[in-house]
Amino acid sequence: MERNRGGIQHLITTKNKHMIQRKHFIQLSSLLVIFIIGGMQSCISQTKKGDFVKIFDGKTLTGWDADPAFWRVEDGAIVGQVVEGKPIKTNTFCMWKGGQPSDFEFKTEYRISPEGNSGVQYRSEELKDIRYALKGYQADIDGANTYTGQNYEERGRGFLAMRGQSVVLKANEKPTVVRSLGSSDSLKALIKDGWNELRIVVKGNKMQHYINGVLMSEAVDEDAANSKSSGVLGMQVHVMPKMKVEYRNIYIKML
Repeated sequence: MERNRGGIQHLITTKNKHMIQRKHFIQLSSLLVIFIIGGMQSCISQTKKGDFVKIFDGKTLTGWDADPAFWRVEDGAIVGQVVEGKPIKTNTFCMWKGGQPSDFEFKTEYRISPEGNSGVQYRSEELKDIRYALKGYQADIDGANTYTGQNYEERGRGFLAMRGQSVVLKANEKPTVVRSLGSSDSLKALIKDGWNELRIVVKGNKMQHYINGVLMSEAVDEDAANSKSSGVLGMQVHVMPKMKVEYRNIYIKML
């Protein structure tokens, strides 16, 4: 009988130990889950507060939509190219599929061939009848730097703010220049051969385009019928006999 009592007592003690260990495991697991969730919430809240987010992984077009006949990834950059003998019929865009930004700051580095014509489209909309086509605001870029830095509305009102201009846009009126940001030629001289940095800052109805940290154009759109408050973001390959443009280190920050 004593042996049986001892055996029973051993079983009870062992069971109690297992229960205590299980309880501790559950408590630790719960704390770990809380820690992980808290960390995730912290990261999310920090992003919402306005951290720059990298939207191109440098290796693939994951998160982007583009015609593979004209767009690819090469040497850490998104490359748009038209080669001789393979004409392009309409301007085509590499579109970011991560949202339709409203107020934001966008930055990237770009390099364009001398004959090239490109730009970064924002607050834009996709055309239903033409694949990979957009209409809307554009931070213009070209290899000759005739238009680089200006604000152009693709398939819309056309030239909104030329390089060196700060303008106000009103319905059924030409853009009103309210101040000078410098002469077009003096600003052009700040654009380098090779890689340059483009930064776009959009908040409310104000749009600012910077090249290498210098404000190139500014537009305040008070045309309620034609202005846009959010939309698609994308990069352009323009109809040309041949051209090449590259974009790398692409980031966006919601404001």
